[in-house]
Amino acid sequence: MEFIINAEKRDKKGTSSSRNIRREGMVPGIIYGAGTAEEAISLNRYEIAKNLENDSFYSQVLDISLDGKKQQVVLRDIQRHPAKREILHMDFQRILADQKINVTIPINFVNEDKAPGVKVDGGIVSHLITELEVVCLPADIPENITVDLIDLPIDKSIHLTELSLPEGVELTLLQHGDVEDSDMAVVVIHKAKVVVEEEPTEAPEAEEVASDQKNDENNDSEKDKETEKDKETEK
Repeated sequence: MEFIINAEKRDKKGTSSSRNIRREGMVPGIIYGAGTAEEAISLNRYEIAKNLENDSFYSQVLDISLDGKKQQVVLRDIQRHPAKREILHMDFQRILADQKINVTIPINFVNEDKAPGVKVDGGIVSHLITELEVVCLPADIPENITVDLIDLPIDKSIHLTELSLPEGVELTLLQHGDVEDSDMAVVVIHKAKVVVEEEPTEAPEAEEVASDQKNDENNDSEKDKETEKDKETEK
């Protein structure tokens, strides 16, 4: 999917300038990298909000139109208001077609309901990792990484080394150090926990409670009579 972002140059930087831009319905941002000077920009808030609804916007190559020229970038950071849904600032990094970059890609789990561990044994699927950082050329950035559970049995998992990656795409987790130590589980099907419900204790019926109270009263009355007799005898 192609994303085109319309941007305007802004001359002033700083907190007060950014605040004024947001009051005008714009989002402040910067473009940096690729050996070119940093540029301060402002973006249409509604256009950005619509683009952010698409998961691909966070990891795919974007085209920023600035002063009639397009620059290819990737989204590197979004600052959001801690209490509101407002976007406070955005950072974009320029890319070069012949230079590899690191990007974080979402994982797409498929055939979960058809996995033997679920369909036959009634297991529960647990996603241990939902996104992965990869390194590749800009043209090779995948929209997502597909993890197929079609053959996954109960109490078994799929690890990083078992993933099928597009050509030219590498996982950064497996690039350095011992592969066995870095070979994390991505998804597992485990047995569903059986919750044993305790049977509720039946409350005594009203007649039984009344009878018990009456017996207690009779017993107390008999004890009082005996006490009085003892006192008279002593006299």
